[in-house]
Amino acid sequence: MNPSSGNPIGVFDSGVGGLTVVRALMERLPFENIVYFGDTARVPYGVKSVETIAHYTTQIAEFLLAKDVKLLVVACNTMAAVASQIVKDLSPVPVLDVIDAGALGAISTSTKKQVGVIGTPTTINSNAYARAIHQYEPEARIFSQACPLFVPLVEEGWLDHPVTRLTAQEYLKPVLAQNIDTLVLGCTHYPLLKPLLQDVVGSGVRLVDSAEAMAEETAALLAEMNMANPQRTPPRYEFYVTDVPLRFQTIGERFLGRTLSNVHVVKW
Repeated sequence: MNPSSGNPIGVFDSGVGGLTVVRALMERLPFENIVYFGDTARVPYGVKSVETIAHYTTQIAEFLLAKDVKLLVVACNTMAAVASQIVKDLSPVPVLDVIDAGALGAISTSTKKQVGVIGTPTTINSNAYARAIHQYEPEARIFSQACPLFVPLVEEGWLDHPVTRLTAQEYLKPVLAQNIDTLVLGCTHYPLLKPLLQDVVGSGVRLVDSAEAMAEETAALLAEMNMANPQRTPPRYEFYVTDVPLRFQTIGERFLGRTLSNVHVVKW
């Protein structure tokens, strides 16, 4: 047995959105211990400068590495777009990020190589998805669309609301005009909108949920490195946040799909 295979997986995000990745990991890898860090005091990252995002990301990665994680998962698309390489450079353990996972998911899903990507303005402006997808499939054509209103709508709980539906139709119109067959949900909040988005794009377009793609990639890496937890006991889940904002519990539990316990507040 690898001495560190019982160590937890470290997952981090700018807020609560990354809990969709944690949920996918819990479902795909039910025996893995997980430590989650959400920077709830400094969210949203999508409007901050590249330097600031890189600084915060480094701080969080170092915090999780001190918890003896065996693997780091950058669950936030904005952080992954801007600072993934920085984390890889400082981490002694493997680092996976949602953009790479989503890109791999897009390539294996798309038959026409016509791929739409939706995300926050920072993620879309960084062009990180297009770069990652082209790395695996140079022929692919990428059509990106920033959807800044989706995050507040999801946090409001308007997952199947006329306002959300109208917003989605408006945002997706130019992307659907490009005859895409695959749409990457390039933000950890978006999996909660999956039924509504599938409805809006129609049955001819397949959705790539980057949280699910991330869980698949994590499972594959752990198997390949022989690092899966051999214990068949209930795992430990710990959650670290930098603030407990209003409605944190409600939103967090909606994302996680279960009770949110073992929450610790970190004051930098």
